[in-house]
Parts: sequence; structure tokens; C-alpha cells
Amino acid sequence: MSRETTQALIERLGQRLGPAGLLTAESDVAPFAIDWRRLFPGRPACVARPGSTAEVAAVVRLCREAGAALVPQGGNTGLAGGAVPDGSGTQVVLSLARMTAIRGVDPVGLTLTAEAGCVLKVAQDAAAAAGRLLPVSFAAEGSALVGGVVATNAGGINVVRYGMTRGLVLGLEVVLADGEVVDGLRALRKDNAGYDWKQLFIGSEGTLGVVTAAVLRLAARPRHAATALLAVPDPAAALRLLTLAQEEVGDSIQAFELISGPSLGLVAKHAGLRSPIGEAGWSVLIEAASSLPGLRDAMEAVLATALERGDAVDGVLAESGRQAADLWALRESITESEAREGTSVKHDVSVPITAIPDFLEEAGRVLAAQAPGTRVNAFGHMGDGNIHYNVLIGPEHAAGTINRLVHGVVDRHAGSISAEHGIGQYRVDELVRHRHPAEIALARRIKAALDPDGLLNPGKVLARD
Repeated sequence: MSRETTQALIERLGQRLGPAGLLTAESDVAPFAIDWRRLFPGRPACVARPGSTAEVAAVVRLCREAGAALVPQGGNTGLAGGAVPDGSGTQVVLSLARMTAIRGVDPVGLTLTAEAGCVLKVAQDAAAAAGRLLPVSFAAEGSALVGGVVATNAGGINVVRYGMTRGLVLGLEVVLADGEVVDGLRALRKDNAGYDWKQLFIGSEGTLGVVTAAVLRLAARPRHAATALLAVPDPAAALRLLTLAQEEVGDSIQAFELISGPSLGLVAKHAGLRSPIGEAGWSVLIEAASSLPGLRDAMEAVLATALERGDAVDGVLAESGRQAADLWALRESITESEAREGTSVKHDVSVPITAIPDFLEEAGRVLAAQAPGTRVNAFGHMGDGNIHYNVLIGPEHAAGTINRLVHGVVDRHAGSISAEHGIGQYRVDELVRHRHPAEIALARRIKAALDPDGLLNPGKVLARD
């Protein structure tokens, strides 16, 4: 797109959106031009900030007429660079941050309808004010926006109980690549009338359409919670502990986190936080919640049985909400502590839950043999099969080589190279390498059908032709 065409588009966008709806100054667009990890810098032509669905549709139409690529952006908290423009200076960032309304909360039907720019924490608080729970929860919930949560199919700590975002979306409002608005904001648990088209847009990272609002499923708000931290001999023991907890506590388990000894070492070193159960090769953080009494007794029984069997060597059950928060602080400080330690290659992978011990053993062995000097920082959501297998490297190590080694092990265990972070631009080449060609071809056919001009977030999820 020529400089003259770009300038003409900017002028038309300004006329349609007004001063509050368009950013062009370099200092104003800078926060939208790079991801929060600062790995993927870009240079947008401008940042469009529509305040309504009608304005989103207008922006999409104007960009299509000009042949300009559009990059939808929520809170820009993603880890795969999927919401930032390239460096051409011709792509328009479409920020949904001004569309903040919560259109309704139904505490009886257990639904909440929110616009794409609503901060996830605000939506959670609105659900809580109605005595209900919005189960999606992860570290960036204070800045992530609902539209981005849907577009990336966000995961988090509660997936083991409530599932991914995909399972919590009942209805969507979407603007298509030609500017047409599709209103599917139905708050129905059962709707078998034709194709479930909304699923195409959940997790599509803005490459098929722009999510402008969503109906989200709520849950009853538990009255009781129990949080425990246990030291376990190895991941196999953690797997047995998961089975025990499922038998004793059932679907009250909403988080089951596996934490390696090196992870806690980094937290002690850089965050000054120490585990109350001392040094351990591996630890497990369990949280359960229920509206029924007796939960704490059930969790105590889990700890006692695990210790008796030798599947745990030490453990502590939080006595208060404050103590529970302190236990969670250990888990939540891992990523920041890793960043302070040095350069790392991050892997957000999943394998079948029963394969986790073997995956961890093989991946560690492969790296020790083929990338000596690397250090593994492994932690994550064992309850749903998702491990953040991050590898601290030195200048002698190539990130691409580390990726291929780790993802090769993932393949051998029938896993996925992206459990919850998405593909973005970070894993585009790896997706081609690790997905069957027929799956890639099918994805391209869907993309061609919904975005024939290839103007929605080009270069993300699928490599450019």
C-alpha cells in the first residue's frame, strides 16, 4: 500500500471515528506497536479505537476498501506476538479497548454479556457482585480484555475444572472481514440449530473476524476453599496424587499445579519467597472449592493418604485466605523470576496427562545430551496436561534448536506445541512443522473463505502465502 493510500485511509478513519477514536502520533501508538514481552516490535500506520460495534464495522470496511491489513488488539497481554503489527508502517491496529460495557448479568441463567474491551477482572467482579463466578482466571486478568480472551481461547489455572474459554462462550457478536456484523449473542446452553459457527472465531487470534461482544457462562460461587502445597518425590508420584485427589475431592479440584525444584529456586532467588515445606525436587499446588461443607476434611484425608503411601514427603494445608495467597504467590512468581535469571526459550506444551512424567524425563535427557549447559524451568497445569517447559540458555545455544528438540519430544508423546498461549507469529513455522498437512490445508481453506483478501491479522497463526 502506497504512502498516499495510507494517508488517505488515516484521514477517512479520523473522519469516521473522531479525535478520541484514532491515534497517529508516534508516542501515542508506541504502546500498541510491541508485545509486553518486547519480542515483536512493529510499526502501525495508526491505531483505530472504535467505541461501538458499528464503528468496528466501519473501520473494517474502510480498511478493506483501501487494501490495508488490520490487526485486532485487546489488552496486548498475549505471549505469542499475535496482536502486534509488522514493521511495514501500513497495517492498522484495531484496538477494542473503548468497548468496555457489560451489557448484562443473569445470575439465574448464569450468563454475563460483555463487550470486547471489558477488562476480564471487571467482568469477574461483576459476576461476583451477582453472587456468581466467571471461571476464567490467569495472571494477566487485570489487563486482558474479554475480546482477546475469546480470540485466543485463553486457559489459566481453572481449566482442570471449568475448561478453556471455548467451553464458556455461549454466544458471540463478530464483525466479518467485509464489515458485516453477525449477531449471535444467544444465552443458550442448548442450541443445535445448524453449524456452531462461533467456534471458528474462538482461538482464531483475529485472523477470521473481529469479536466485539460475548455471552459467557458463569458458575455458582463456591463458599468453601482449600489450598495445599505438597512436596512429591517425582512427577510420577504427582500423577498418583492427582488420581487420589480426583477420587477423594472429585470435581471440586479447580487447580492442580506441578512445580519443579528449579522453579522454586528461581522464586527464592529473585522474589525472596520460600516454600513452607522446604527444598523439594517437585511440588504440587492443589486448590479445591465447593459450596458444600466437608471440603477441608476431604483435603486433609488426601494429604494423609499421600504421605502414608509415600507419594508426598511433606505438605501444608492453608489455614486462611492469606496463607492460601502466599502459597499461590510461589506459583505466580515463577515467570517473572525466570525473566530476571536470564534468556529463556519458552514452550507452552501439552501432552496426555498420563504421559507427563515420561515427557519430562525424555525432554530433560534430550536437552542434556544435545544442548548441554541449558537449564530447565518446568511448571504448569498438570491437571489438564499443560506444562510450561522453559529452557534457560546461554549465548552458545540457538533458540530454534531448543524448540526443535523440545517439540520433537512433544510429538513423540502425541502432544501439542501450544496448549494455551496460541500461535501468533511466534510459532507459525513450528505449527507447519508439527501439524499434519491436511490440517494446515483445511485451516487455509477456512481462512480463504472468511478472509479472501487476507487482510485480517496476516502472518499470524498461518504463514503468509
